[in-house]
Amino acid sequence: MDIVGGRQYVEIAGDKTHELPPLLVRADPVARLDQVVDMAGDIVESEHLIADLPAEDWAAAELDAQRRRMDLAINLVEQYLGLVTHWRWGDSILEWIRQCETTFESRLELRNLLRPDVWPHAGRRSFVTLLADKKVGMKEADLERAVGLRLTFRQPPPISFFSNHFLFFLKTTVASAAYKTWADLTPEPVASLPPERFSFEIVDMSV
Repeated sequence: MDIVGGRQYVEIAGDKTHELPPLLVRADPVARLDQVVDMAGDIVESEHLIADLPAEDWAAAELDAQRRRMDLAINLVEQYLGLVTHWRWGDSILEWIRQCETTFESRLELRNLLRPDVWPHAGRRSFVTLLADKKVGMKEADLERAVGLRLTFRQPPPISFFSNHFLFFLKTTVASAAYKTWADLTPEPVASLPPERFSFEIVDMSV
């Protein structure tokens, strides 16, 4: 067992670099973006996010209200599209983890690393840590949040399901709680997978 900076790493016999299945990142475009913007506008209207401003010029006040309504709607759409991006990353990561588990089971030198009765052992969250160590997805998505959102929703729900406040909660507590619950399913202590001993490709399915 290696301990680096307070982290434990599983021991793997030999010095071979193990090839893992490719991570296929799905990025299907959101259908009818104009409809998403319209739904966001409905949320702004229904939640009364725009305060009434007294003005002598009614036409100018209405024009200003429309501008602010559109600004808020676009902001909601950006939050929603960020949620969908994270969800798709999470969906891709969970599928990749399942494939990695199958790969580990098929290789004698890796088979015992996921057994909780072996110390130190790895777990499913070790694969998320491996992705982070490999600097995967850091520009596109927060990995733990991505997995947490996928655990929360089987499919990315439409924006009409959300309120403005709930979109905010999804960015913080909901996804974090889902990920922590999932990660804690593997009994402690959970060790990390040494990143220098594994390689894999990232395939952008949108290209």
